[in-house]
Amino acid sequence: MVSVTEEELQTKSKGELIKLAGQLRDRRNELNQKASKRASKRDDLNAKTREKVDEAQEHREKRDELNEKVQEHKEKRNELNAKANELFDEVEQRKSDLELNEGKDIEELESEIEDLEFKQQTEVLSTEEERELIEKIEDKREKLQERKEKLDDSEDLEELVEEAEEVRAEASRHHEKVTELADKAQEHHNQMIEAYREADEIRDEADEMHESFVEAQEAADQHHEDFVRVQKRLRELDKQEEEERKSEKEKEREEAKEEAEEIYQQFKDGETLDTEDLMKLQKTGLL
Repeated sequence: MVSVTEEELQTKSKGELIKLAGQLRDRRNELNQKASKRASKRDDLNAKTREKVDEAQEHREKRDELNEKVQEHKEKRNELNAKANELFDEVEQRKSDLELNEGKDIEELESEIEDLEFKQQTEVLSTEEERELIEKIEDKREKLQERKEKLDDSEDLEELVEEAEEVRAEASRHHEKVTELADKAQEHHNQMIEAYREADEIRDEADEMHESFVEAQEAADQHHEDFVRVQKRLRELDKQEEEERKSEKEKEREEAKEEAEEIYQQFKDGETLDTEDLMKLQKTGLL
C-alpha cells in the first residue's frame, strides 16, 4: 500500500512528490481494476443466486401442484373406499338375511341325497330303517329346495358384489395415483431444498466477493484521495515557484533599472558609454 502523511507532504521535495503521485495513481488504478473485477464476479454470483432461487421456486410450484392433485386423489380414494365398504356391508347383510352363510351348500346336499338313495337301492333294510331313510331323504330334499329358492332370491347379489369390487378397484387406482404423485412431489421438494441450499452457498460467496470489492474500492478511494492531496501540494509548490520566479524577475528589473539610471547619469555627465551600457539603457527605455 502506498500512503503519505501530512508531514511528508510538507517535507518532501517536488521531485519526490511527483514520484509519489505516480505511485499513488498507479496503485489507485490497479485497485480500481481489482474492484471492477470483483464487482463483476459478485454480480455474476448474484445472478447465479437468482437463477437458483428461481429454480427452487419452480420446484416449489410443481410440488404444490402435485400435492393438490395428491389431495384430490386422496379425497376420491377415501370417497370410493367408503362407498365400497357400504356396498360390501350391504352384501354381507343380504347374505345374512338370506342365510347363505349358514348350512350346507347345494352341491353337498345333492351329494348326500345321492348317497342316501344309493343306500336305499342297494342295501337290505328293515321297514323301520327304510322309513327313517326315506324321511332323511325327504328332509334333505326340502333343505335343498329351500336353498335353491334362496339362491333364486339372491340373483342380484352377484351384481352387487361385482359393483362393490369395481368401486374398490377404482379406489385402488386412485391410491396408486396418490403414491405416484406423492413420490414426484417429494422429488420436487428435495430438488427445491437442494436449489435453496446451493443458492445460499452462492449468496455467501457473493457476499464475500462484495466485501472484497468494498475493501479494494475503499483502498482505491484512499489512494485517490492521497493522490489528490499530493497533486494539490504540487500545485502549491508550482505556485510558490512561480511567485518566487516573479519576485526574482521583479528584483532583477529593479536592479537593472537602478543600474541603468546610474549609467544614464554618467551619460548626462558626459562620460563615454560602451556598447554594453547602451544596450542596458535601451532595455530599460532610458535611451
